[in-house]
Amino acid sequence: MRVLAPTTARGRGAALPGKAPPALPVALMAALRSLGSALVWRARPAFPRSFRQSQRNHRLTPSDDELLQKTTIHHLERESPNIMFIENYTNFGFSINGNTVVGPCAILPEAILQWNVGTYKDIIPDSLVLFYMLEPKIEIVVLGTGGKVERLDPDVLKCLQQRGIAVEVQSTPNACATFNFLVSERRVTAAGLIPPPPGTISE
Repeated sequence: MRVLAPTTARGRGAALPGKAPPALPVALMAALRSLGSALVWRARPAFPRSFRQSQRNHRLTPSDDELLQKTTIHHLERESPNIMFIENYTNFGFSINGNTVVGPCAILPEAILQWNVGTYKDIIPDSLVLFYMLEPKIEIVVLGTGGKVERLDPDVLKCLQQRGIAVEVQSTPNACATFNFLVSERRVTAAGLIPPPPGTISE
């Protein structure tokens, strides 16, 4: 298993340019080795420039002009470089702490992983194992099911709830905002996010 930031939905690519992935704690490494097909760590460069320019995205952090205004999003801006923070999302992936991640991803307190699901229908108990095998224990997991809230099988969520982990199921745009809010409140939070499909991101 490679210890790299994930990017592709199929797990193919190369390491992100210009940044070496951070070293992971021994306990986290041991937990990840036991997860098998629930996740794959791979990386590739950020979106090509021409590709980025042709896609609509939704930014979750303020621009320079917006910093002069009093807005809610300004107060939720990442205060510490040591926490995960979703900066924006597109139909193809997410920007997290300056790294572009393509496809579904799992965000943990100290790592970003490729999440081995295609749609919300692929979220099964095995898909959620990584959220309860880590220490310190995750308090809440935010699941983003795409462009809208999708109903998940209650038995699937029980594997987290029975371990004392709260679960929020939301549309991916709302899940991104909820995740940022929770980490800004210093909650031990994780997220499993599926990019919203084309046509579901508004200006």
